[in-house]
Amino acid sequence: MENVLVNNTVRKIREKLLMSKAELARNAGVSPLTIDRIEKGMSCRIETKRKILLAFGYDLSDKGLIFKNA
Repeated sequence: MENVLVNNTVRKIREKLLMSKAELARNAGVSPLTIDRIEKGMSCRIETKRKILLAFGYDLSDKGLIFKNA
């Protein structure tokens, strides 16, 4: 259940920033399929989490705001 909450946070922030999945994927240097999987509750690597944080414009110290179990 925790993963779903975490990944809904990714979707929520992406939508708040008016970003498409493709735009977030491009900015983070990952595939759109990866973004889709994360938003659906699948886990991802720490490096992918780092890329998403930076693509959102967050500092790495803010990881707990998006990825609760990071």
